Amino acid sequence: MREPILIIGNGAAGIFTAKNLRDKGIKTKIVVLAEEKYHYYPRPNLIGFLAGELPQEKLSPFPPEWYEKQAIQVYLKEPALEINPSAREVVTSAGRRMNYSFLVLATGAHSFIPPFPGGEKKGVFTLRTLDDALAIIDWLEKKRKVVVIGGGLLGLETARALKARGTEVEVLEFFGHLLPRQLDEPGASLLKELIEKQGLKISTGEATARILGNGEVSGVELKSGKKIVAETVIIAAGVRPNLELAKKAGLKIDQGVIIDEHCRTSDPSILAAGDVAQFKSRPYGILPAAFDQARVAAATIAGEPEVYQGTVPANTLKIVGIDLTSIGLVNPGEEEEEVEELKDWRPEEGIYRKIVLKKGVAVGAIWLGTAQGVRPIMTAIKAGRDLSPWKGHLLKEDFDFKELEVS
Repeated sequence: MREPILIIGNGAAGIFTAKNLRDKGIKTKIVVLAEEKYHYYPRPNLIGFLAGELPQEKLSPFPPEWYEKQAIQVYLKEPALEINPSAREVVTSAGRRMNYSFLVLATGAHSFIPPFPGGEKKGVFTLRTLDDALAIIDWLEKKRKVVVIGGGLLGLETARALKARGTEVEVLEFFGHLLPRQLDEPGASLLKELIEKQGLKISTGEATARILGNGEVSGVELKSGKKIVAETVIIAAGVRPNLELAKKAGLKIDQGVIIDEHCRTSDPSILAAGDVAQFKSRPYGILPAAFDQARVAAATIAGEPEVYQGTVPANTLKIVGIDLTSIGLVNPGEEEEEVEELKDWRPEEGIYRKIVLKKGVAVGAIWLGTAQGVRPIMTAIKAGRDLSPWKGHLLKEDFDFKELEVS
């Protein structure tokens, strides 16, 4: 390859595509165009930074000298403005014109702001970038009452971080229970109870009508008519892929940039990975998918193609110190046939475990309040393993999960 491999975006998908190429011994010049002025940092690290638990210099796993050693050239604060696929050329914000042998679109996503009035007021934030976190920290020097709109993973983790800074926090969730993608109703009910015991206020089934204030936030009005006093609003209502470059380049898009099983777009010299990419029905928008797609994209470029078959949705984290793992299908609908749910419900101990079997095969699980046994279950789900022989005692307290590892 005479021309460089060009990567647009320095998030997880972009940087790990570059890293994987170097790990494969690819010597071709690699250039990364970054919109931010900072080198790559995992976005989940922003929570620890916001909470005051992680210093800024510890955000990134790779120091600047790592890029030099890897011969990965990163242009910070120089995003791509235009792609010309027929000429295999990219134009940057600095007016630079760059040719490429392969182009990887890893442009990520942006925070979605619902169209209710007041989103432009001072004191309204999203948390997507380090600059967002710095702006929130600066604002909170003099503001103590916070409303977080969105009770998903980001909303709850942000609320936990803000509570650690000594603020008063209330979380508003539109759906009837927290984490609608990761939990069922019993699990969400227990999580809500555990979180509220730690001083966070949670309101579910509440839709925001508008953000109040004259220029600066003074509160939130709900569609129910209720008004909540607030000096700060954090919107955590999900993300949307950054599609403008792909649209202008004429690539095939739907909710994201459509990729095949080798992470190629409709132009075979352009690949996509991470939050911007759509495989089959939708963009995944999760880190495990970014890592998987970065691996497959690098393999395609290296001429050692792997087949991407999708990523099993998986989240393992602590929410306000509470262990939570959610993987695969956790809320099977009525249309799902031959599905069986095994449950271990111990609210007095703060524990809820659930395994979803389809024709005996493990397809999903919830592990709340404990991490014991979760790794073998995750392995079984990713492998599509039949757990029928153990289903009668899988969730008994004395079950030894090593049985799954050795059998």
